[in-house]
Amino acid sequence: MDKTKPAKRATSLAELREITKPLFSAAGYEAGLALKLRPTDVVITPFGKSGTTWTQQIVHTLRTRGDMDFDDISRVVPWIETSISLGLDLDAEQRANPRAFKSHLNADLVPKGGRYINVVRDFGDAAVSMYKFNEGWFLEPGCVPIDEFVEAQMMRDDSYFKHLLSWWPRRNEPDVLFLAYELMQRNSSETIKRIAEFIDIDLNEKLLALTLEHSSLRFMLAHKDRFDDALMRTKSEQFCNLPTGSDSAKVREGKIGSRTALSKKTLARIDKTWKEQITPVLGFSNYDEMLAELH
Repeated sequence: MDKTKPAKRATSLAELREITKPLFSAAGYEAGLALKLRPTDVVITPFGKSGTTWTQQIVHTLRTRGDMDFDDISRVVPWIETSISLGLDLDAEQRANPRAFKSHLNADLVPKGGRYINVVRDFGDAAVSMYKFNEGWFLEPGCVPIDEFVEAQMMRDDSYFKHLLSWWPRRNEPDVLFLAYELMQRNSSETIKRIAEFIDIDLNEKLLALTLEHSSLRFMLAHKDRFDDALMRTKSEQFCNLPTGSDSAKVREGKIGSRTALSKKTLARIDKTWKEQITPVLGFSNYDEMLAELH
């Protein structure tokens, strides 16, 4: 990256792909894949913008009884694919057990031997959230229309659909807890109880109430600096020549149905891709049918 040039955000998807290359080193990625998990380790594995940070906070609150002494949730619950590049030791002990990690890897790529919490979310909603997350950090606001971002960036390799197809067959395995973002919102108490049982945390009413509070939208917005990828932002400013002081936020309201921000054309393409890739394998004609199966 030429540091003599003024810091700037991408104004096109081509620029976006180019400026983000320094963030993800092949060596760091491969080192992450080589992580030797312990049977008690927990890996949080949603597709991007599908409840990863929320689940990280639930798991960390449960295992520490409310620790908030961190600058970035991904320092205490490291992201497997990027932590080596960020200078974190994935093999290190963590401040409480079980050790916890995050990953966006498909089931066939994620390091083996641990326990996995996967969360699914409607693709349209996740895509809108991803667009808003990139605007003001990597993308100059107003330069790339949302439909172009979703169709040309998020759908170019069908990664959402591949991720879902990789994890769905494992949903009933004893080492996998399979959740849905929409159902987590509908009943947060039940979600916390299921996660606590899965990761072997003794849950009483006091810890349940604390976890509900610490994982609430109100609390996470009040402490949003801890959940906004501080480590990655620092590296992006250093290696990608991005302006400092991004106003992009990771913690948002997470509205169900935000896909309506997309055009009819984009929504039709999403539905068509679902029917081409998901329906023949899983039998569900749309996301809502799959969600009903999980209820």
